[in-house]
Amino acid sequence: MDSSFYDLIFKRKSFHRYGEPDGKKITPEELDEISEMWYKFTPLFEGIKTKIKIVPGKQTSCDRGEEYCILIYSEKKPGYLQNIGYIGEQLDLYLTGKGIGPLWFGVGRTKERKYEGLEYVIMMAIRKIDDDSKFRTPGDLSTFNRVPVEEFWEGPLMEGITEVVRLTPTACNIQPWKVINKGDGTLDVYRYRRPGKHGIIPPFRLAYFGSIDIGIFMLFMDICLEHKGIGFERTLTPDDGNFQRLNLNAVYKLKNWPEDNK
Repeated sequence: MDSSFYDLIFKRKSFHRYGEPDGKKITPEELDEISEMWYKFTPLFEGIKTKIKIVPGKQTSCDRGEEYCILIYSEKKPGYLQNIGYIGEQLDLYLTGKGIGPLWFGVGRTKERKYEGLEYVIMMAIRKIDDDSKFRTPGDLSTFNRVPVEEFWEGPLMEGITEVVRLTPTACNIQPWKVINKGDGTLDVYRYRRPGKHGIIPPFRLAYFGSIDIGIFMLFMDICLEHKGIGFERTLTPDDGNFQRLNLNAVYKLKNWPEDNK
């Protein structure tokens, strides 16, 4: 995993509105690099084919002042939504590091529902950001609107991890996760149907976007554990998008618990 991702967690921002054009543009060379990087990111599940296609924003329904939209496609195999969240958030952090503002745009529509035999999953809007101060200021967590730790984390807190994974971006801020730290080096990670939090997402689409979001959450978990030097083995459960309140997605077995995690 790219070691710079940890610091970029605190800088990244979802640009819901880009405002008026500022003159800076994403170059053709940068677009080529984005296309190449997608296939270098680490997948959550091996063996699921994915592809991206970058198109002008006007070819989609986004209309947020973006320059381009990155259309993300995948095979429909068990775990494909979690996998897209995991890979896509690496792209999100990478773009942030390049001064390009990203926006996961779940309600975006495109006529290109298939691409090279793969199914459309979701899009990400992008635009060049002229001023670095438009991103978040590292160290200032006051701009993050997230549920309190006690609402998603049970058991002993983990310094440098619990408060950071809490910052995971999510569709309509539904934050569909719960972690149970059993205190013996085992972390159970669930997709959680949080009561009363769905924003504009229709209830029947909560599982779809929640499965993508839990993939993003697991990326943040992995980044934080690696940053703290905590080794782990992870057992994954492909999320079938059902409507149960709790859906186990992963069990983490920490290799150097508890000495390196006090």
